[in-house]
Amino acid sequence: MNKAELVEKLSKDAGISKAQAEAALKSFSEAVAKTAKKDGKLTLVGFGTFSLAKRKARKGRNPKTGEAIKIKASKSVKFTAGKNLKESL
Repeated sequence: MNKAELVEKLSKDAGISKAQAEAALKSFSEAVAKTAKKDGKLTLVGFGTFSLAKRKARKGRNPKTGEAIKIKASKSVKFTAGKNLKESL
């Protein structure tokens, strides 16, 4: 499912326009990003938790040349599925 399909599904299920559904999805995405940026976590009981994952700087290898390279530290958003979501799969 892509973003357009998700917006259409939200629109139909909630009985709102596609523009309203897209605005709601955008607001949700921004809330996740803003919360994770503050080293916080966003928990939706039964669905899952979005949190900040920090990766330390490390050494790696270029698979093409075998040359050693330095990989910078980075941050990303991590999702952990909740109990209800796991059981529904």
